[in-house]
Amino acid sequence: MIRLANKHDAAQITDIYRPYIENTSISFETIVPSKEEMETRIERILTNNPWLVFEENNIILGYAYASKHRERAAYKWAVDVSVYVRQDHRCKGIGKRLYTALLSVLRLQGYCNVYAGICLPNESSVGIHENFGFNKIAHYNKVGYKFGQWHDVGWWEFFLEQHNSEPSDPLPISNIEQYKIFSVLSQS
Repeated sequence: MIRLANKHDAAQITDIYRPYIENTSISFETIVPSKEEMETRIERILTNNPWLVFEENNIILGYAYASKHRERAAYKWAVDVSVYVRQDHRCKGIGKRLYTALLSVLRLQGYCNVYAGICLPNESSVGIHENFGFNKIAHYNKVGYKFGQWHDVGWWEFFLEQHNSEPSDPLPISNIEQYKIFSVLSQS
């Protein structure tokens, strides 16, 4: 089942995120956030954007969320996205289901552009993004330093909607009728 996250999911979300921080350069964070910090992050994202979890038998197996791309007002139609899946449940389609749901909710909200930054090399992340139609648009050389080496980051872009000359402002997730969100999530 895919549903909107809440702050009570913070401990399980942190457990999923932990190995990505401690054992990989997929995340450029170097310190695992506390449960309280993760609660704050979830609540902050959910003020405007979706944070979804994939849950099975009350266990969260993965999550995906969208966050503001940049602060300036002219960027308000763009978001950055991320997806993380529990290490022992990777390659089971959970990430694809989460992204299908996430992109559908972002369309409901009225966003136009979606961006993903990927530490390279990372064939699985590049693969899932390109599977959804994301295209590589930038490559930052040696932009992050972790585990004693420099890492490149590629940026991928996806257009959710056509760009018209007078776009409506994207709606906060709280302004989307719950039945519409439930409908999108139940189809994913």
